Amino acid sequence: MFGPPGVAYVYLVYGMYDCLNVVTGTDGAASAVLIRAIEPLEGLDHMRAGRALQRARRRGRPMREDRTPDHLLASGPGLVGAAFGLDTSWTGSDLCAAGGRLRLERGWDADRVDEITASPRVGVGYAGPDWASRPWRFSIAGHPSLSRPSR
Repeated sequence: MFGPPGVAYVYLVYGMYDCLNVVTGTDGAASAVLIRAIEPLEGLDHMRAGRALQRARRRGRPMREDRTPDHLLASGPGLVGAAFGLDTSWTGSDLCAAGGRLRLERGWDADRVDEITASPRVGVGYAGPDWASRPWRFSIAGHPSLSRPSR
């Protein structure tokens, strides 16, 4: 999280979910954006396999078929990590490198900025009302791949 902007910071939460952050600030300053959900557009079979593998490892059981609807395959921060097969070894990966295995790409029409909503963050009530109520959760209004609907 203290690296240069555009690199990945992956951390393990609750000892079982790998969460992807994109470092956004200057090198040496802690700042990152948690990727809470993505819209799966391609590689759906790989995402299903990653989710099934993570579930099997976590539960200590054989892999089962993942029947999650396509639009929900990566609809939460831990599911993003599972869908892409991420773990903490991805920390420091350059997400802006053209040939990178995991990279950010422009794919959404920037002229649709009016559809972006800001709402309170999810799952940070422990931080107190001042921090938990800040509108630091950005999403596309009504998008079906959201981890939770915007409030």
